Amino acid sequence: MTNLRGKGTLTIVSFGFLTTGLVTGLREGVEAALIVSIVLAYLARTGNTRYFGRIWAGTLAAVALSLGVGVVLWATIGGLTAPAEQIFDGGAMLLAAAVVTWMLFWMRRTAANIKGELHAGVDRALTEEKVWGLSALAFLAVIREGIETSLFLLGQVTAAAEENAGALSTLVGAVIGLAIAVALGYGFYRGARVINLRAFFQWTGVALIFIAAGLLSHAVHEFIEAGLIGVGTTTAFDISALLPHEGETGIAVLGQLLRALFGYSSTPEWLTLFAWLAYVLAVLILYLRPMKPTAPKPVAGTQPVVGG
Repeated sequence: MTNLRGKGTLTIVSFGFLTTGLVTGLREGVEAALIVSIVLAYLARTGNTRYFGRIWAGTLAAVALSLGVGVVLWATIGGLTAPAEQIFDGGAMLLAAAVVTWMLFWMRRTAANIKGELHAGVDRALTEEKVWGLSALAFLAVIREGIETSLFLLGQVTAAAEENAGALSTLVGAVIGLAIAVALGYGFYRGARVINLRAFFQWTGVALIFIAAGLLSHAVHEFIEAGLIGVGTTTAFDISALLPHEGETGIAVLGQLLRALFGYSSTPEWLTLFAWLAYVLAVLILYLRPMKPTAPKPVAGTQPVVGG
C-alpha cells in the first residue's frame, strides 16, 4: 500500500473514518445516556434526588475505566513488529466485529424491558438501604457500553492507521458522537421525545453491521498477509479501472471513502469477499427479522415500560 496520497484525498479518507467513529460513539453513547437518564428520572420521580451523586460516581468510574482499557489496548500495538503486528491488528478488528455483533443483538433483545429492569434495580437498592448499590447499578450499566466502545473503536482506529488516515479522525468522530449522545441523554431526562428510539437503534444498527463487516474482511486480509491463512487468497476480481480503493484520481476518492466506511476493496481475495458477504447477509437477516413478543418479567412495585 502506498503512503503517497494527496492532501485532499487523505482528508476524504479521514472523513470516512471520522464518520465511522461518530456512528459508534453516538450509538453506544446513546445507550449509556439512556440508561443513566432512566435511572435519574426514576429517582427524581420517587423523591430520591439526594442519591444523584451515587449515580454520577458509578457513571464516572465506568467512563474512566473504559478510557483506561482503550489506552492500554492501543499502547500495546506500538511495540509490535510484523508479522505480530498484522496478527494483533487482525485480532483487534475481529474482536471489534464480534463485540458489536453481540451488542446489536443484546440491545435488540432487551430494549423492550430495559426501563422496568432498571427501575427494579433502583427499588432493590433503596428498599434494602444499600444506596451505594445505585453506584454499582450505574457502573455496571455504563461499563458494558464503555468497554464495547473501546473495543470497537480499537478495531476502527487500527483500520484507520492501516489506511494511513490517522487514528485521530476516528477518535474525533467518536468524541463528537458521544457529545451528541450526552445532549440526547439530557433530553431523555427532561422528558423530551427527541428522537424515535426504535428507529434510531434499528438504523444505526444497520450502519454498524456494514462497518463491522468491513472490519471482519480487513481482519481476514491481515491474517492472509501474516501467512496464517493460505486458502482463498487469490484475487476474486479486479475492478481497479472502475473504482480503485487506492490512488489520487477523482474516482479513487470514492473508493477510499467506501473502504474507510465499509472495508471496500477493488481487488479482494476470495476469502475476504466471502467473509464480507456472508456476514452482511447473515447478520442483516437475523437483525431485521420480526421479534416474537415476550412478556416482561413481573417486578413488584414497578411497571415495565416499552422503550422508544
